[in-house]
Amino acid sequence: MDPTTLSDTDDRLVTAAAQVFAERGYDGAGVQEIARRAGLTTGAIYSRYPGKAALLAEAIRRFTSDEFDQLFAEHAFEGRVTDVLATVGSHLVTRRPSPGQAILLEAFVAGRRDPEVAAVLRDHLAERARRLGAMVEGSKAAGLVDERLDTAALAHFAHAVGLGFLLFEAVGAANPEPDQWDAIVARVLSSIVPQPAPHH
Repeated sequence: MDPTTLSDTDDRLVTAAAQVFAERGYDGAGVQEIARRAGLTTGAIYSRYPGKAALLAEAIRRFTSDEFDQLFAEHAFEGRVTDVLATVGSHLVTRRPSPGQAILLEAFVAGRRDPEVAAVLRDHLAERARRLGAMVEGSKAAGLVDERLDTAALAHFAHAVGLGFLLFEAVGAANPEPDQWDAIVARVLSSIVPQPAPHH
């Protein structure tokens, strides 16, 4: 379901589901509590969604902040994936906690036991990887990223770093100082740009 076409009822349900998932976890979130908080009946849920996993999928799509979307709205990167990664990398150490991060973390925990939730997460990650991969390919074509690097592996690395921060934030671990982190990100990104041919 496209979040931009959510009806008022769907909007209330997904908002309530996101709140309950973030507060109680996926396993502890009851359909009756979601319906009650939305001011609706459980029938309103089941007439629109097959179950909790479908509601979780919609909550992830709706409330998980996508740094790439935000950055495209705020900056004119013109597809330069190195600039995008540098800005996202810098943002990781300074971002504020959001409900979407809590939902995503709860979904990963539930996905260890629930194959349906695991499938929802794999689809979500695959879509994000597809979008980042398209940027990488565009930057390779423009000579901004070493074309010998595997696009899928680079996208996987970027997401692994982002998800690692999610885990650190979940337990209140301190982030590195922004300038020290930016220096690391810059060094990593310098390794993915095309290297000049050695002189003989």
